[in-house]
Amino acid sequence: MHFLLRYAATGLALIVPSSLALLRFSCSQLVVERLDPLVNPGVTGSPHLHQVIGGNTFQPSMDPSSLDIPSKATCTTCTFAEDFSNYWAVLYFQARNGTFKRVPQKGNVGFEQSQGGMTVYYTPVISGRGQVTAFKPGFRMIVGDPNNRDESKVPRQLTYTCLKSPMTRDGETKYFPKQACPYGIMVNVRFPTCWDGKTLDPPDHASHVAYPSSGTFESNGPCPATHPVKIPQLFYEVIWDTAQFNNKADWPADGSQPFVWSFGDKTGYGNHGDYVFGWKGNALQTAMDTNCNINCPQLKGQSIQQGNQCSVKNIVDETIDGWLDELPGGMPVDK
Repeated sequence: MHFLLRYAATGLALIVPSSLALLRFSCSQLVVERLDPLVNPGVTGSPHLHQVIGGNTFQPSMDPSSLDIPSKATCTTCTFAEDFSNYWAVLYFQARNGTFKRVPQKGNVGFEQSQGGMTVYYTPVISGRGQVTAFKPGFRMIVGDPNNRDESKVPRQLTYTCLKSPMTRDGETKYFPKQACPYGIMVNVRFPTCWDGKTLDPPDHASHVAYPSSGTFESNGPCPATHPVKIPQLFYEVIWDTAQFNNKADWPADGSQPFVWSFGDKTGYGNHGDYVFGWKGNALQTAMDTNCNINCPQLKGQSIQQGNQCSVKNIVDETIDGWLDELPGGMPVDK
């Protein structure tokens, strides 16, 4: 606990300055699967691969009218055991000879024992001014666009950090790092913090939420009139263990960076995050109201080792590991 608080005071101060409270916890890998119940509901074999964390109700169709996630889930990979939400993304290395190999995830500072996965944060209003409304059952959202290849269209909240050490938290970019990163590449995804107050999941999974109309979440900027309800800032960090691919002899002959998202993006501008809410009962609202700081006695917890035991079986029968001639699903790579 002392170590995590000291970490929060140093590294996280760059992200949420003067924040009085936040949840920070680990969610290990649940499954690596070509499914997308948000964008391609009911489809077995979505266009691109995802590395999923969270509750074990993850499946091709997750229609909230027929699936109550917290009551159906029997386990979660998250260390807050009442969080059965799902979050996902997947990165590949493309060698000079054109073949691909999946890049594994690794645990963040304090969570080194996790089997891949992400570090998840929920932060209420900065400096305690005002309150936030926790997400409701059936709530889903996406931030970013996997089809985007234009840096000017990337929100400032979606970034990459080239890790020189486990504690590196500066030098964020909107594109993949162009140099070899000694400790790996960290992807940072900060979701919008304003909601229209009524829509749980619109067809585009995005128009019901927004960033502050002026200022930033960190400066407690106001929500736009169209999205007046303040919601927690959901933020996750994913550390990709790219260090094992740092031999420049294996990189493209022109010296360009070798990493590509599973949806074929080599620029990094297609960075995006998907979220399916699945907290049990009023647990998240309770945590936000009580200003829990890192640990939260009001919530039921479990160890990282317990979270590591939660998984689901793959449905799509395909090879996703080892050296591949193409990305899973035959996804083409940007030229």
